[in-house]
Amino acid sequence: MNDKDLQALIARAHQFFDRIEAILPPAPQAIDWNAAVAYRWRKVNGRGWLQPIPRLSQISLSNLQGVERQRKIMEQNTRQFVEGLPANNVLLTGARGTGKSSLVKAMLNKYASKGLRLIEVDKSELVDLAEITDLIESRPERFIIFCDDLSFDEGDASYKSLKVALDGSVNASTDNMLIYATSNRRHLLPEYMHENLEYKHVGEEIHPGESAEEKISLSERFGVWLSFYPFDQDEYMAIIDHWLAVCGCSAKEIEAARPAALTWTIERGSRSGRVAWQFARDYAGKLGKSAVPTSKSTAKKAPARAIKPAAAKPIAKAKARK
Repeated sequence: MNDKDLQALIARAHQFFDRIEAILPPAPQAIDWNAAVAYRWRKVNGRGWLQPIPRLSQISLSNLQGVERQRKIMEQNTRQFVEGLPANNVLLTGARGTGKSSLVKAMLNKYASKGLRLIEVDKSELVDLAEITDLIESRPERFIIFCDDLSFDEGDASYKSLKVALDGSVNASTDNMLIYATSNRRHLLPEYMHENLEYKHVGEEIHPGESAEEKISLSERFGVWLSFYPFDQDEYMAIIDHWLAVCGCSAKEIEAARPAALTWTIERGSRSGRVAWQFARDYAGKLGKSAVPTSKSTAKKAPARAIKPAAAKPIAKAKARK
């Protein structure tokens, strides 16, 4: 073999190894725990790693309006966890756009300085929860595993990994990790009409069938359930007032925005915190105002607005019909 043939062989070998490297998983990297307070679990070619999230949402607890009860329970549970006291996994379910995910982000912003950290895990990566646990169990920080918009389709077996992580493994659960999940489904799994036929009557008692038991057993492993409900018009307008004040609008500008805010929600077919925030961004932007959430100390105070109980109107109408 002459030199020319040898060089050609070496060149082809380099091409071959380049192709092999492209399909091999990347080399594991040491985790820089000082790089961020939030991480996202990434997985490529069978190997996962924690990717730092340098820029976080600056939402604060004071910006979450209309969910005071849920906020109080969530904050108490998170405070216990950060202080090393017993705390529960949390499942946040209910209407869309009512602040479920924002509540988790606000908890991180408040308690990050006290050692709270967050790891966002996609539903498809729940099978790696055991691997994530191994990475963090010896760390001094307190970790929230955050699963946003979590739900499972029929035949999706990945929920079993979540069941094991919540409560069901032979190994004792690590005390520096909790799971916070949000979903529009209370039981996380689809429910069908034919499953009601599995219920059995034993005397005066009703016993659910195996399918219902299996679905309930997943959500049941969350120690805290928080339900979020659609806002009525008064609550929606109070949220509009708050966000416009946060964006720097004056009381006069906020008052003038109310007809447009009502039109906006009618066009969207929804009264939620998300819709209110989107309107505030649109309206404040047209006025040349900032649409960046600020802390409680820098936000202007929204003008006082009386909020009527949601149940008052339906009761009054019912009596009138009688």
